[in-house]
Amino acid sequence: MILDSLPHWNRYAPLNPRFTRAFEFLRQLGADVATGRHEIDGDAIFALVQRYQTRPTTGMQLEAHRRYVDIQYLVRGREAIHWAPLAGLTQVAMPYDATKDAGLFLPSADVIPVPVQAGQFAILFADDAHAPCCTWGEPADVLKVVVKVEAA
Repeated sequence: MILDSLPHWNRYAPLNPRFTRAFEFLRQLGADVATGRHEIDGDAIFALVQRYQTRPTTGMQLEAHRRYVDIQYLVRGREAIHWAPLAGLTQVAMPYDATKDAGLFLPSADVIPVPVQAGQFAILFADDAHAPCCTWGEPADVLKVVVKVEAA
């Protein structure tokens, strides 16, 4: 997992040839962006714009993806993304489903809450199990963009 702020996006462009287009999309966003799916490069790169209130961690499950890398960018609000190395999670809540590009896992003692605030992004790779949208302190209204980038 990588956590940084948007002005530093170019440090990570060499990690995936599609990252430049993904971050160009994020850099041109306005606070009035419509919720839903935004096409960037077909199924290779697309964005999911979400508005929600953060939730408590009760019953939390961590997700992991294989086909896509997540770039989760907070436009407004703050949240905690609970993170753990996938290799350390042994209790499977849902086996990997290729159509959803997700497997779900029950948390272990290794889960770390990572605070994320407006203007910051997290890059989550295949070995980064994560539970986003969690309350950090008090519940918060969040505007988030998750760019799904096909793994290189």
